[in-house]
Amino acid sequence: SSLYGTHLNEAGILASTGTVGDSYDNALAESVNGAYKNELITRSAPFGTVRALETATFQWVSWWNNQRLHERLDYRTPAEVEARYYQTKATPVTQ
Repeated sequence: SSLYGTHLNEAGILASTGTVGDSYDNALAESVNGAYKNELITRSAPFGTVRALETATFQWVSWWNNQRLHERLDYRTPAEVEARYYQTKATPVTQ
């Protein structure tokens, strides 16, 4: 959606588009989007609009990656572990 794309752009994240020609290209995303629309966006459901659900989803993913402490990661966040990984990874020499 445009809101999702806007949030990714503001965060400096490139959207993943999968591999071209792959029969499973975007299958998970399509399944999740279908479930969202069928189960969570109605007058009696927790979210009344697509935008409200997209915003809540983006906030949850941000929390999951940037604030949640993970026991298997020595109580660090996934974002912290990933950043440290790339800091210690050797930069290849190009000729």
